[in-house]
Amino acid sequence: MIQPLAYVHPSSKIAENVVIDPFVTIHKNVEIDEGSWIGSGVTIFEGARIGKNVKIFPGAIVSAIPQDLKFDGEDSLTIIGDNTVIRECVTLNRGTKDRGKTEIGKNVLIMAYSHVAHDCVVGDNVILANSTQVAGHVVVGEYAILGGATLVHQFVHIGKHAMISGGSLVRKDVPPFTKAAREPLSYEGVNSIGLRRRGFPSEKIAEIQEIYRTLYVRGLNNAKAIAEIEANMQATPERDEILLFIKNSDRGIMKGYISK
Repeated sequence: MIQPLAYVHPSSKIAENVVIDPFVTIHKNVEIDEGSWIGSGVTIFEGARIGKNVKIFPGAIVSAIPQDLKFDGEDSLTIIGDNTVIRECVTLNRGTKDRGKTEIGKNVLIMAYSHVAHDCVVGDNVILANSTQVAGHVVVGEYAILGGATLVHQFVHIGKHAMISGGSLVRKDVPPFTKAAREPLSYEGVNSIGLRRRGFPSEKIAEIQEIYRTLYVRGLNNAKAIAEIEANMQATPERDEILLFIKNSDRGIMKGYISK
């Protein structure tokens, strides 16, 4: 159902049961799948690919061109997965020639006034709380939670199931399964409550905690800690994911907390 006061470019592909409220503007080269709702005052620019049952609240801007001076008008996309919720005044920028797309996964909640810049990847079931600002080329792993007013530096990677305290400045990569807080951002333990809520058994959480004790508590540098973990701990998907994340970190991982 498209309200008569909305503008939808005739070349865009809108499923029959999409609801588009008054004063929405939808540009060319946009696709919106069935069951989605586009609230009043939303603007959707070209290159948007919006999945099923997505809810976009009033004032949001989807698929605007990147805020990147290197952008030269190339074709690119903003992809939003099924069942994702985009709250009021969120801004999502489409990709550049670097990746060609910005991707928001399924079942994501992006709260009011947040921004996701060009070429980002936000995994399934992520929560970005109010006024979170994510710079370009950032990767956020599935089930990660970023507290309100978190600021994420470009090219940072945030691992799966990580939880970051509100108001944090994220300049380094945040490994999976961890909690991060303080300034500068530091390791605050394993996100054990979140993992339990998602069905991780106690023995698996204990394994993850032992890995991070070796990495952050025993005073070893990363190379020595990784070598010890590989030598003394059985290979599991979680162990290997943590080690691969650290080995592949271009910016380096956040440090352990040191009291002064």
